[in-house]
Amino acid sequence: MKKLIFFISIFNMFLTFAQEKKELIVFRTDIAPKIDGILDDMAWKNANEATNFIQFQPDMGINEKAHQKNEIKMTYDDDAIYISAYLQDAPNNIMKQLTSRDDFGQSDYFGVTLNPNNDSQNDTKFIVFSSGVQADAIATTGGKDDFEWNAVWKSAVTIAENGWIVEIKIPYAALRFSNEAIQTWGVNFHRYFRKTKAQYSWNPIDTTTGYEGLYHGEIKGIKNIKPPTRLSFNPFASYLVNHFNNETNNDFSLGLDVKYGINENFTIDATLIPDFSQAGFDDVQLNLGPFEQQFAEQRQFFKEGVNLFSKGDLFYSRRIGSKPVAYQNVKNSLKEDEIIISASENIKMLNAVKLSGRTKSGLGIAFFNAFTEKTNAEIQDTISKNSRIEVIEPFANYNVVVLDQQFNRNSSVSIVNTNVTRKGNFRDANVTALLTNIRNKKNTFGIETQFKMSRLSDIGDSQNGYSSKIEIGKISGNFQYGIEHELVNRTYDINDLGINFQNNYSHFTGKFSYEIFKPTKIFNNFSINATSTYKRRYKPDTYNGNNFMVDFFAQTRKLFAFGADINIEIGKQYDYNESRENKAFIYKNLLETMFWISTNYNKTFAIDSRIRFETLFDHERDFIGYGFEISPRLRLSDKLIFTYGFDYNTKEGGRGYVSKINDDIIFGEYNQNSIENTISGKYHFNTKHGLSLSFRNYWSTATYDPSLFRLQEDGTLSTNDNYTVNDINDPNRNFNIWNLDLKYTWDFAPGSQLVALYRNQLLSNTTASKDDYLVSLKNILNEPMRQVFSMRFVYYINYNNFKKSLQHKNS
Repeated sequence: MKKLIFFISIFNMFLTFAQEKKELIVFRTDIAPKIDGILDDMAWKNANEATNFIQFQPDMGINEKAHQKNEIKMTYDDDAIYISAYLQDAPNNIMKQLTSRDDFGQSDYFGVTLNPNNDSQNDTKFIVFSSGVQADAIATTGGKDDFEWNAVWKSAVTIAENGWIVEIKIPYAALRFSNEAIQTWGVNFHRYFRKTKAQYSWNPIDTTTGYEGLYHGEIKGIKNIKPPTRLSFNPFASYLVNHFNNETNNDFSLGLDVKYGINENFTIDATLIPDFSQAGFDDVQLNLGPFEQQFAEQRQFFKEGVNLFSKGDLFYSRRIGSKPVAYQNVKNSLKEDEIIISASENIKMLNAVKLSGRTKSGLGIAFFNAFTEKTNAEIQDTISKNSRIEVIEPFANYNVVVLDQQFNRNSSVSIVNTNVTRKGNFRDANVTALLTNIRNKKNTFGIETQFKMSRLSDIGDSQNGYSSKIEIGKISGNFQYGIEHELVNRTYDINDLGINFQNNYSHFTGKFSYEIFKPTKIFNNFSINATSTYKRRYKPDTYNGNNFMVDFFAQTRKLFAFGADINIEIGKQYDYNESRENKAFIYKNLLETMFWISTNYNKTFAIDSRIRFETLFDHERDFIGYGFEISPRLRLSDKLIFTYGFDYNTKEGGRGYVSKINDDIIFGEYNQNSIENTISGKYHFNTKHGLSLSFRNYWSTATYDPSLFRLQEDGTLSTNDNYTVNDINDPNRNFNIWNLDLKYTWDFAPGSQLVALYRNQLLSNTTASKDDYLVSLKNILNEPMRQVFSMRFVYYINYNNFKKSLQHKNS
């Protein structure tokens, strides 16, 4: 450990970090300002001003314009920090689209970033749009913002003759700070002009080096404030009606979420009686490949405050409450006359708890724990009609522990452990990782390393695996570059609580990028990134393939954006995943390209479009894929917006795994066509009431050639065995899914909400692959529709406010 500390110290002596910081002296107020967007309160009369903002995007170092000056004031009392902002501008230049919380839309905004630890690495952001809508986020090293985190605070906006006014109250319960008598906080103020996408900050930001957190000013003068008891409750009630296939089920539930600050640094979040009845649909697709489809988390408890848990990419929260672990084993072990007559597709979560926080010395600690209930399958003998019960998922515990030590304002060392323990003779899993992210003090060079170990235990047997990664490079300036090596052995497996698609490889990668930070006559932004990877297997150490990728992004001064991606794989490529049994499948000389455009969203009408093309330069095989996507947007007013999307893709001559006959791995050649239609609409009556509509219809067919291939030992495909589709279950597919959501949201009080949701779904998955889109659409409309209506009422109770109200009543 002493050697590591010595190495870090030497590494950071290359350059001395020096940065001038603006200071804002703040004074306590005896009378709290009224948060109404009118700056006539006594608290603002003698408050110091933060002025002279400096642009940092798209250009750097430009002073604020005379007609767009900013006057920011702050004060505080025993309960909260208060901020006022007078933001000058011509009213007809202020864009103010109404949106839902945390949705930036087409609006100007004012933001304040607070860092009570003043460590440049743990920021809390509060943003108020010119429409009056709020957004908030927790940011960490690297500038990653977690907008799923939501605090309860107040703001108000008014439009003035020469600009707009913001008033903000941030209760101390929304922040984490120490109990010191005199405090110095890191702070920065931001202003964003949507029409030009110009961004200004009070303390200057250098976008060529590091992230925003390194460029805070400081608040001084905060004295004798005490962290409050951070305790809040979110009791909820939900009612659900589920109608499917002529059966209607009703369900009413009560539950409680609790948030408790055990001290000034650490918070516990608990969902004691979980309710995920309003979690959204997944964008399911026809999946012909070897990897599972990865879905975004839809459950709010798992989306909020998970920055520390994402360290090392070991936590995929969708594993909790997903498909039972032993379902497929039970299905494969059925006797000839047995069928499964009932089995839950998902496991019920009983409760979950998160603890997270960071000490003043920079040590971050995070702990997650969840329990899921035992799940059974009922199996029936079709002849005797006797049935039996099999456990397909036992009572299980999932937990994650993270220790993350930050130092030098931009570096960290982390230890992460994930664990799944299942009761009885079922598989347990454990993964441990050591991660380092070390940068020099001027934030120009960096080294990142990862070492991970996995262990699976299953009925007396165990399997250990490991992976490693090291990346070093230049991380600042117009030109950036680096090299990387990643190694994963054959038995590395994190898929009980994480997600990992492949193993047994050793990849060497070189990276190069160029980005402009000063606009040109044509471009506001322009960047190009190039990556080249040389691939080998880990054991045996053999050549696996290569790829060269280039992507570029450009945005003109008129906010027209465009870009392209190119991927080239030269020569023979050895795919060990498609066979499902770690045997190579060879293809040659792949080219993939994609070009896209996006017009100015500030206009009433805007459009996004993409064109894709892929092919193999292989004289032994004809393969081509192409497609296009078009998505027009129509913003009819600041309250109403519609978006339509049409996505078409086709593949001719695709090849992949279809089945196994005895010991032979069977491949097929197929043509695939896909069409996806999406419609979304949002109407916001005001900042409290909103309606949203989303619709998706995805259709895809795959039609296989009658002749099938056998995968040979040398990785090529042979037709000499005369296998045909008649030798296997029909692989042809016609997959059609329809989802519709209509939602009304009412934020009737701070932190409190009523949500009414109507949802329906249609699904068809057949072998009629030659039916066209219109025929398939007609057929799916004849399928039984799943219809769901739900209402969810959530009420926010803050312990401190509740305590004060009781004291007021008793006085």
